[in-house]
Amino acid sequence: MKKILICALAALATLPIMAQEAPQDSLKKKKDKFEVKPTGRILMDGGVFISPDKPLFKDGFAIPDARLGVKMKYGKWDAKVDVGFAYGKVGLKDLYIGYTFNDKMNIKIGSFIHQFGLQSATSSSMKPTMEEPISNAIFNDPRQLGVQFEYSDDKFLATASYHMEPSATTFILQPEQFTQEGYGLRTRLVYRPWHEAGKMAQIGISGAFATPQRYGNPDTHNAFQFKANFPSRVAQIAALSTDVTDAKDLFKLSPELLLSYNRFALESQYYWVAVNRRKGLSAYNAQGAYVTLRGLLIGNTYSYDMWGGGIATPAPKTLELVLDYNYTQLTDASAGMFGGRLNDFSATLNYQINKYMIARLHYSYTHTWDGAPVNTSLNAILARLQVIF
Repeated sequence: MKKILICALAALATLPIMAQEAPQDSLKKKKDKFEVKPTGRILMDGGVFISPDKPLFKDGFAIPDARLGVKMKYGKWDAKVDVGFAYGKVGLKDLYIGYTFNDKMNIKIGSFIHQFGLQSATSSSMKPTMEEPISNAIFNDPRQLGVQFEYSDDKFLATASYHMEPSATTFILQPEQFTQEGYGLRTRLVYRPWHEAGKMAQIGISGAFATPQRYGNPDTHNAFQFKANFPSRVAQIAALSTDVTDAKDLFKLSPELLLSYNRFALESQYYWVAVNRRKGLSAYNAQGAYVTLRGLLIGNTYSYDMWGGGIATPAPKTLELVLDYNYTQLTDASAGMFGGRLNDFSATLNYQINKYMIARLHYSYTHTWDGAPVNTSLNAILARLQVIF
């Protein structure tokens, strides 16, 4: 991590030098101003739970995310450093440097979430369902160290990424471990014939390949872990979990759909994952999907985020109702893996108080079975006040 931070700071230090080497005409001097903007967020959650396994799910309050950071911009260059505090631990979040070639192409290098489907359009605290669909939590990936190229024009969006495994930003590798470090490739392709306010239609598909990741102590680097908690940051209890060992490589595909008209919108995504295994073992397959219906009870229409490839955050003073259904399957009997199955229904009210504050009220019913860590049902009532700038 120290090496990553040093490289990023060194790259930032070269920005003024690069600017001096460029043509020094008066117009460019006016545009290439060095801008610094502080960023931050605070999430404050409360939760009440009803379940046959009530001792596992404690009612209470939490501050699941508090962050401070800075964004920097100089001409076509931009950068971000973001540090978070959650559950008594401090960790580095986003750390990247970006360059915008023109109004259609950019590149980003560092540690960040690489695009993979509709959920890429919003950060973890801006999900309309309050917590991201469990299928996305399991089959997508957290921040990864790598490089992403993005192309965005009127009708099409395309991304291509090369990245290391998520643990590359949290573990210091010894020299003999560099050849073991997992890597991956991914892409997102989107066709959007309509994307004006009040009228949107978009279809797309994301694909990814990855090699095995860090596993065990001592590290064997031969597995993939799939895990997600019940949809709450107050009571953090695993809902589904499985470790696929003796792994050779991983492939996944995820088609997506977005439709919106006036005050209403539909978002949906399907996930299919296959892990090829060594020693003649059967391949492991898992899948999941969600469907989200959104409606503005107060407010006019939804708007579109061209670079994110999805619906933008609603305007201040809007009240939104979000209904969601998610199904996730980690059990594959043919491969001898029983990670469980899950159904989740939820309803969320989102009120955009102003540009910086959002209040959310969320209800969800979650049922797990077929080998899940806890075969149970959970009714959760959650509330959140968040400040983000």
